[in-house]
Amino acid sequence: MKRMKVKRTIVANIFNPNVMKIMIMGLIWESTVGIFSRGERTEFEASDLECGSVDSSHYFTNGDNLGYSQVNHKRVSLDLWKLTSQKLIESFPLDPIKENYVRQVRDCIFSAVQPEPFKSAAKLVAVSKEVVEDLLDLDVSVTETKEFIQFVSGAQILPGSVPLAHRYGGHQFGVWAGQLGDGRAHLLGVYINRHGTRWELQLKGSGKTPYSRDGDGRAVLRSSIREFLCSEALNYLGIPTSRAASLVVSNDNVKRDQFYNGSVKNEKGAVVLRVAKSWFRFGSLEILAHSGETELLRTLVDFIIKQYFPFINATNSNRYLDFFSQVVTDTSYLIAHWMSVGFAHGVCNTDNFSVLSVTLDYGPFGFMDFYDPNFVPNTSDDEGRYKIGNQANVGRYNLDKLRKALTLLLDSKQQLSAEQILKDYPDLYHIKLMELFKAKLGLFGRDKNDDYLIKYLLKLMEDTRADFTMTFRQLSEITQQQLEAHSISEEYWALQDIARHTKFFHWVNLYLSRLNKNIVDSDEARRTRMQSINPRYILRNWMAESAIKKAEGNDFSEVHLLQKVLCYPFNKQTEAEEAGYSSHPPPWARELRVSCSS
Repeated sequence: MKRMKVKRTIVANIFNPNVMKIMIMGLIWESTVGIFSRGERTEFEASDLECGSVDSSHYFTNGDNLGYSQVNHKRVSLDLWKLTSQKLIESFPLDPIKENYVRQVRDCIFSAVQPEPFKSAAKLVAVSKEVVEDLLDLDVSVTETKEFIQFVSGAQILPGSVPLAHRYGGHQFGVWAGQLGDGRAHLLGVYINRHGTRWELQLKGSGKTPYSRDGDGRAVLRSSIREFLCSEALNYLGIPTSRAASLVVSNDNVKRDQFYNGSVKNEKGAVVLRVAKSWFRFGSLEILAHSGETELLRTLVDFIIKQYFPFINATNSNRYLDFFSQVVTDTSYLIAHWMSVGFAHGVCNTDNFSVLSVTLDYGPFGFMDFYDPNFVPNTSDDEGRYKIGNQANVGRYNLDKLRKALTLLLDSKQQLSAEQILKDYPDLYHIKLMELFKAKLGLFGRDKNDDYLIKYLLKLMEDTRADFTMTFRQLSEITQQQLEAHSISEEYWALQDIARHTKFFHWVNLYLSRLNKNIVDSDEARRTRMQSINPRYILRNWMAESAIKKAEGNDFSEVHLLQKVLCYPFNKQTEAEEAGYSSHPPPWARELRVSCSS
């Protein structure tokens, strides 16, 4: 998230008529059933996953050589656990200026720059056991050591690590913002785990870099808690995302004007250790294209293709088209997954869109409570450019900017092909939308009236301001017999809300008629199936705010509770029920505001 406020303008709709389909379908939210083209985990797997556990017995290797425990194959100290920055440094020219000061940078992808340790002691307040143990091969006991805390707070650099800040640009709120880059993040290096999976580790909030502009290089506790919880929450919902390994906090004062109203306050500084397969984003390519650095752009795209898209022939003359086509498809699916759980990113700038189509850069995001296509989570977004109902359209806008960046690498015929690839985006989105949303309703097969059935329900939800998450969840829990009898008890409070609409039971009759067309299905099977994809718990703003308020008083109990609950979003949990996480949001939740200030 960028703290610099960019002048925002309303951008005219420059897209072809197909975009109207996106705008119409932006009123419909997609579900979490789809399988991403590169085999990302779906919610079915996430719902069955033991938080922080993995059976790694079939990955047995010599523990003496690798530093693994013979019992669990996880390293019990950081002594033999090593990162490497070698491939990144060898693949790209580094910024030749070694001094760390804000400046315009050219002819490189990264600047080498050290993190800035806190002046006061850093305290570890949250850890993702799954990320630490299953992705990074570390026994969770390592996180209790002083060495680990120094590492994840930026106070100690491990052997093999050369901290890097990435140079990129971006379109922010529809305006080209020029050079942006990692203004408060340091890429520590790459770790290849025992499964052979490559992970890039990055600190966020770890100090100034050449790309800090007028920022201080820090992140505050409130935004860091939100990022830590939400990146893990989306993962367990089956949505591709960066991960959060740890959260540390200090007593260093960080000055922030949270709502840009002149009220500057001291807040606690924090650092999140983030993990992703790559941090390259659309803006990584855009800055090179805008600067006319064509050969460096070619080098970067070739690297991305070879490293992350192995199914693309790296020597084929059409490889850049194949790459663009894959990103178009994957981006449409990612936004579909966001929509399926009512998630609004908040700042869908091109510098926040990943070339691997994973969710990056959590800032003023929000999960929708009641159904509202005009939901805007970011109070800094006065024009509602990034309202939830416009995310698919913005996805196409961002892909068009990526296409234009790639134009330097394409001949005239290929440029026309790229335009055609982008024209397919609305259909890709629409097809996935219907596939996923039908699954949310437990529907099998195809019926010509399915689109109508879905749109009808959403219109009823909009009219009654019915809770998005719990309407679908309670449709997953209520029996068909209860629906047939029009009997809705108090436990189904969201359905009671929507039942106030005079046409709701007409929709129910249409729905029951459609369910009867499911082949070889039972009501119990339907409910089980629907409950595995319609979450009972999401990270609502009021829940995050409650945890933040306690954490600001050094009570991290609710951060830990939310972390535990959100690992199992599809399972009913006693502690979550007692905390009201599946109840009507409290009245004060309506007054919550989240801005770009972080």
